Amino acid sequence: MQASVTVTPDQLPELLLHVAVVRPVFLWGAPGIGKSSLVRTFADSLGLECVTLLGTQLAPEDLIGVPQIVDGRSRFAPPELIARAQPYCLFLDELNAASPEVQKSFYSLILDRRIGTYELPEGSVVIGAGNRATDNALARPMASALVNRMVHLHLRADVDDWLTWAAVNDIHPWVVRYLTQRPDHLWSAPPKTEAPFSTPRGWHMLSDALYSCGDDIDDTTLNVLATGTLTLGHASGFRAFVKTVRHAFDLDAVFKGEAAWPRDPADRDLLYFLAETMRARLVKELPGDRDHASASVRRFVLRAKSLLVELAEISVECAQLVIAADAEGVPVLPSWFLIEVSRDLPRLAARR
Repeated sequence: MQASVTVTPDQLPELLLHVAVVRPVFLWGAPGIGKSSLVRTFADSLGLECVTLLGTQLAPEDLIGVPQIVDGRSRFAPPELIARAQPYCLFLDELNAASPEVQKSFYSLILDRRIGTYELPEGSVVIGAGNRATDNALARPMASALVNRMVHLHLRADVDDWLTWAAVNDIHPWVVRYLTQRPDHLWSAPPKTEAPFSTPRGWHMLSDALYSCGDDIDDTTLNVLATGTLTLGHASGFRAFVKTVRHAFDLDAVFKGEAAWPRDPADRDLLYFLAETMRARLVKELPGDRDHASASVRRFVLRAKSLLVELAEISVECAQLVIAADAEGVPVLPSWFLIEVSRDLPRLAARR
């Protein structure tokens, strides 16, 4: 299921507070963006225990229970995990990955909050979650009867929310600083092949591994960890960033004239990282209309063009990377800036 209307992790708790307490909610989102942890945090905020059922690990009898004879009549006894006396949060994770038979078993529990003769205690909430088929994750179509029993919210990764969370959850400083400079690297679409890809979960795993190894981690180990948790291009950028940290060398130093572009062939990965960081800086700082540029922005533009000239002397490819269009061929930098670059650096314009 896809939707043009999405919510951020910061917006989700308020929505759940008003919706989940009156109707079941299904939370859609890509793998690794924090659906499960957000639900558990929400349950904690209400003072409710969060009971998680994984759709991929259930059979129908795990929900409806087993029959027993009471007063000469048979009735189903729901499992202890579900049949509780106190209100709680029932979290149905990977619900849309469950078999059709298991999904059917959830119908009455989701809509009527009942299994057989057992009813969820007053004050309980029911929240489901799952990945989308487009995420190359295990997902089965949900019957319309099940879809229509829930309010559907679509979660997206948001770097500002994640960095705010990271600041109070002891995420490694290298990870925080890198994603502050490259917020577009927090998440990448799952690949069609079996390969690591960048997600908030992946960055969290990398942070834990970095703490375990210590800041004196060698380059080989860093490479293994980064490529084992992130998209390959993001892993390369992160390794180059660590090199700038260790050498107290960053783009700000280059802009201030305190450092020059690295020229050593062994530092080519660092040069690419600085070029990509310069591209991100220009996207962020340059206004869409040159007439709206302040005096400080105009000085920034002059310095940027000067640095592009120096960068092109070392690597035309890296300089071209700064001004290149996106994957669909759409320019990412303002047209007025690209015109000035074309005038001042014709050899770059010829390669655009």
